[in-house]
Amino acid sequence: MTFTDLKLCAPLEKAVHNAGYVTPTPIQQQAIPVVMTGQDVFGIAQTGTGKTAAFGLPILHRLFNEGPVKFGPRVLILAPTRELAIQINENIMTYAKGMRIRTVVLLGGVSIRPQIDQIRRGVDIVIATPGRLLDVIEHRALRLDRVHTLVLDEADRMLDMGFMPSIKQIIKLVPEQRQTLFFSATLPSEIRSLANTILTNPVNVSVTPEKPTTEKVDQRLYFVERDHKRALLAHLLKEDLEGSVLVFTRTKRGADRVVRDLEKVGMRVASIHGDKSQTARQRALQDFKNGRMRVLVATDIAARGIDISSLPYVVNYDVPESPETYVHRIGRTGRAGNVGVALTLATPEDRSQLRDIEKLIKMRIPAVRDHPFE
Repeated sequence: MTFTDLKLCAPLEKAVHNAGYVTPTPIQQQAIPVVMTGQDVFGIAQTGTGKTAAFGLPILHRLFNEGPVKFGPRVLILAPTRELAIQINENIMTYAKGMRIRTVVLLGGVSIRPQIDQIRRGVDIVIATPGRLLDVIEHRALRLDRVHTLVLDEADRMLDMGFMPSIKQIIKLVPEQRQTLFFSATLPSEIRSLANTILTNPVNVSVTPEKPTTEKVDQRLYFVERDHKRALLAHLLKEDLEGSVLVFTRTKRGADRVVRDLEKVGMRVASIHGDKSQTARQRALQDFKNGRMRVLVATDIAARGIDISSLPYVVNYDVPESPETYVHRIGRTGRAGNVGVALTLATPEDRSQLRDIEKLIKMRIPAVRDHPFE
């Protein structure tokens, strides 16, 4: 199958061709024809599978065929993090070149006023984090009664972040007669139950990556005493790792501490987490993507939505609390056919978490035995 077989409208065919897309990914092959028929979709798909185009292209196809309307929005896309919302908007704008489609991104951390002004100028697609969307609605700046397509992206992460009450509130504000597209990487019972209440006769779409993330990434384990962790990280960055490095910490305070330690040894480094302003987060991410910043330190929630196809290294400065989080973290590297390396700095107290991770990924993570801080 090629994109031509999907019979998208002419501007989308051109945009897809200009973006270099030829063959749809498995999620796109399954989802696009279904979304174009107007049916609900329940999709299980990881980040990096081409999910945004899987719902974005057929949504734009429908809007193009409907033609411009004065009142909106007609589409609401909910995302768990600011970074993911911005990334979805960038993709939608790429696909919508040559079409008169108006989008607005609603997210916290920046002034609400410009977002409200943008809505008042007219909007077809709203891409929002749940909290800021409700803020805008409270300002009486937005109504959702004309929404015909609702997308929930990364629903499991929204559950993790405590957004379920907000999502239930938002769902009451959109028409019952609508198309709902629901995507999640994992399927906890609460997600299954939410899907059952908001979807009508959905078509199930499920893709697993051709190769598990864990097979595409060279994983290494460094055992180290807690007091020597910072010195080991600095040593690895100076001696062993070349190019961009994404470092994960468990907490916001931990992220800031790592930044301070690395700045002391002359590294170009920044952190992104929930306490940073949206402007600071975007600047740090942009500097990291274009190579001005070599090291980016992030918490798990802030890193959701970071999509850098050629990221060579991920470092788990702290072992994550859940094995699934480990898989998500290391999946940031080894993308788009590139080789990736994931390093984990583990203290003796982390052994039980490591056992859980190895059980999930069905392999032992090789330990590096000859480092200076063993």
